[in-house]
Amino acid sequence: MHATHPAALSCPLWLVRLFPFLRWWGLVNRNTLRADLSAGLTGAVVVLPQGVAFATIAGMPPEYGLYAGMIPAVIAALFGSSMHLVSGPTTAASVVLFSSLSALAEPGSADYVALALTLTFMVGIIQLTLGALRLGTLVNFISHAVIVGFTAGAAVLIATKQLKNFFGVELPRGGHFHDTLYAFAQNISEVNGYVTLVAAVTLLSGILLKRLFPRLPYMIVAMLLGSAVAAALDHWFGSATTQIRTVGALPSSLPPLSAPALTLENIQRLAPTAVAVTLFALTEAVSIGRSLAMRSGQHINGSQEFIGQGLSNLAGSFFSGYVATGSFNRSALNFQAGAKTPLGAVFAGSLLMVIVVAVAPMAAYLPNAAMAGILFLVAWGLIDFHHIKYIIRSSRSDTAVMATTFFGALFLELEFAIFLGVMLSLVLYLNRTSRPKVLPRVPDPADPKRKLVTTGNLPECPQLKIARVDGSLFFGSIAHVQESLRSFEERRPGQRHLLLNAEGINFVDLAGAEMLGQTAQKRRQAGGGLYLCNVKGAVRQVLDESGMAEAIGRDHLFTSKSIAIAQVKQHLDPQICQACHARIFKECGNA
Repeated sequence: MHATHPAALSCPLWLVRLFPFLRWWGLVNRNTLRADLSAGLTGAVVVLPQGVAFATIAGMPPEYGLYAGMIPAVIAALFGSSMHLVSGPTTAASVVLFSSLSALAEPGSADYVALALTLTFMVGIIQLTLGALRLGTLVNFISHAVIVGFTAGAAVLIATKQLKNFFGVELPRGGHFHDTLYAFAQNISEVNGYVTLVAAVTLLSGILLKRLFPRLPYMIVAMLLGSAVAAALDHWFGSATTQIRTVGALPSSLPPLSAPALTLENIQRLAPTAVAVTLFALTEAVSIGRSLAMRSGQHINGSQEFIGQGLSNLAGSFFSGYVATGSFNRSALNFQAGAKTPLGAVFAGSLLMVIVVAVAPMAAYLPNAAMAGILFLVAWGLIDFHHIKYIIRSSRSDTAVMATTFFGALFLELEFAIFLGVMLSLVLYLNRTSRPKVLPRVPDPADPKRKLVTTGNLPECPQLKIARVDGSLFFGSIAHVQESLRSFEERRPGQRHLLLNAEGINFVDLAGAEMLGQTAQKRRQAGGGLYLCNVKGAVRQVLDESGMAEAIGRDHLFTSKSIAIAQVKQHLDPQICQACHARIFKECGNA
């Protein structure tokens, strides 16, 4: 469980808020350093080919994809709240960047790069502002079912995108899930057995190493084994025959200093894009952080994550990095590789700098097939089968949300799948809250205190209807409540008096208060009345301030059920009471 370390508690609160890494810094020891270093090295190796590919998708020079995985990853890890989230370039951010900026400048040109850096700066400012305003609670609308469905969908996408590297088949880049599968089926006869062997050896060795030698950095060892098999195949059969492709030589330079072009014209042109990119980037980052936190048992502070993402993009704009956000591939890899603290992500960004300078040319010997095998392993580990089964068994609505998010991730844009799941969650939530339970209540004659119960088998008072409302009375729920009360009237028109137990009403807005006032007026006109008991303080305050307490009648508001019944009894028709044989209230004994 991720919690504030006792050493951080001795620091002033303002210092911990300013430097959030103080919360977990005391957890660092020799064992966690070893695990974080291993995970960081694995992540740094994985981001080499990904960074170049993402930069190409974004229309940026190849080295900018690597730069986006250096400084931003370190800053986001130190100032965020997730133990495992790794920030950097992603497919979604790269696609959005290209689609937004390609109409404004030639991709790859100096003007295009300047606009990308400016956009990154603006996104960072917006993210930082949202975090400073403590708007991280917005992520509470991302339900558990959304996270499980999104994670499973992203896992399938990760594996699908690696089919071409796992089997050595040429597939179109950037296609959707179904497009990729269709293209793979069309070209299945072109599967390269040598490439598939390298990928399979990497995958199987990774599985066995994780089970048999959990302390080893199994992913790195598996990649080395896969690379060794590829080298052996090239030696025995010749590279022209095996056609095992490698990552290739990469630029070996540190990120140069840069500056966003903050002209009024650029700000105006980029403002709509900056808002859109901010929303999806934050949603993506926090969704990934929450999905991994759910697996590790830690707590994610949404506002702090906003701040960490904002600072990382601000820093990236000055160190030649374009928009960075949480990466599902590298975050899941960081978690699966055994990272214990955010130092795993810090090491990933820092070691990437070392690798780019020192061993970038050696990436020419790393097979793409070995990378695909590792990512297959990561994808499988992301699917939370336990919670999927639990959700399917326990809730139809949550199952619908999970399935919608899962299939949305497969067949729509990844970030849109999150929004779709969140919107469906909100719709289902509003549907539930707009239909509060309105339960008829009658005294139990077998109980000495005549406790009110909900049953259709006990007799009711012919003049007084008692009901309990469980839920909020707001503009979206009053129609349902009115319909329930109307059905009571239709079944028992003689019950012109209505006593509502308001113990289950926690909130009333102006529309709800007016509905109660209108009900009271209607009941009076029919010769009866509306009475409320067990009214909570917050609800009573709204009734007082809106003037509805007067409309209902202050003498019709009671603190308990027994007091209410005793007072209501005085308003009932005594002739009907004398002829009544139900005698369901204790007070009826005096009739």
